[in-house]
Amino acid sequence: MTARDQVRTADRRSGGGREARRAERREAILQAAMELIAERGYRGTSLAAVAERAGLTQQGLLHHFPSKELLLVGVLEARDRWDTAAAAATGAWRTDTLAGLVEYNAGRPGVVQTYTVLAGDSVTEDHPARDFFERRFRRVREGLAGVLRTEYGDRLPGGLTPERAAPLLAAVMDGLQLQWLLDPAEVDMTAAFGDFLALLGAAGGEGDASAAGAGTDES
Repeated sequence: MTARDQVRTADRRSGGGREARRAERREAILQAAMELIAERGYRGTSLAAVAERAGLTQQGLLHHFPSKELLLVGVLEARDRWDTAAAAATGAWRTDTLAGLVEYNAGRPGVVQTYTVLAGDSVTEDHPARDFFERRFRRVREGLAGVLRTEYGDRLPGGLTPERAAPLLAAVMDGLQLQWLLDPAEVDMTAAFGDFLALLGAAGGEGDASAAGAGTDES
């Protein structure tokens, strides 16, 4: 079903109440925005184009998302929900789940570009996406710590706790996305992330007692 069809269905629906129709219309707008971002990229996606794709006026779209930044935050929130639901269907998150997500992202550069641009812009004071990214990174660090604990237990091979290693893992994932967006011919994001996971699992093996010992005192 297209975004326009979803809006028409919401308009025809007699049951479910106003909130249900509002939620359906928001989902249709987000689907339209996701489609356009995939086709045109971050800069090429305008509110007018999203409204047209969803079968709404621009004023109607602004009723749900008052600015382009807030619409794009909504797209990223929806992406996170969909990704989490898809991964949950496979069972517990593990590092190979993360590798699969990196590979999947390599097939949707427009959404990755949107995420990267908004994440960078959000560090400025009073940016409308700042709260979203602050909450998201806290949640991501917590989730990655859980992934690492599932994979390695309370200590990684190099001696770090999962909580200490989680920000590093998040930095690698986002940093690879940036390099890949800038130079996709030179940076194979999927392969590079696999290389990092191999290093993560091999770090601090036999003969690196100093690293393991140093990590024992970390909290």
